Amino acid sequence: MNENVSQQIAGQIKQRRALLGWSLDRLSAASGVSKAMLGQIERQESSPTVATLWKIATGLSCSFSDLIEDSDSPVSVKQSEKPVKGDDFFKVKTLFRFDPHTRLEMFELTISQHHCQWSEPHSVGVQEHIVVQSGALRLYFDGRWHELKGGDSCRFYADQPHAYEDCSGETRFIDVIYYPLTES
Repeated sequence: MNENVSQQIAGQIKQRRALLGWSLDRLSAASGVSKAMLGQIERQESSPTVATLWKIATGLSCSFSDLIEDSDSPVSVKQSEKPVKGDDFFKVKTLFRFDPHTRLEMFELTISQHHCQWSEPHSVGVQEHIVVQSGALRLYFDGRWHELKGGDSCRFYADQPHAYEDCSGETRFIDVIYYPLTES
């Protein structure tokens, strides 16, 4: 993860925690991420995994892209200029950051080497809309695995444990995430 992205993530977590009046202990309890790890991320001493960022975003009741994208970034960017986050087996490229009017964000994900990426439940009512661009993907939701190949799509409630598994060596897919309005 490059320095600008780490700085962005650290700043967003600190800012959102301060707005909520939360300590690191409180965010740890809400996210399931240890206080020590949260402190290291805020001090930019550690780069969080995609799974850890999802946990933090869920704990803060914000979208994933709220933590990784600059809110002042342009609406349209050349795809070659978009940064990719992740590791050797699971990469995330933000196509559209969270929009409070549509309540959507869109990512292109690449999962490779038969990796399986588990995700903790998101907030209540959050839905994911998956479109497989290439490869073969197994999705776990509703307590069972669902197999998709290039051109297939599905929608599921992501407020439950779910997972993505590459079945072809490398799979690319679009993930549009919908966040319903929540009562405060």
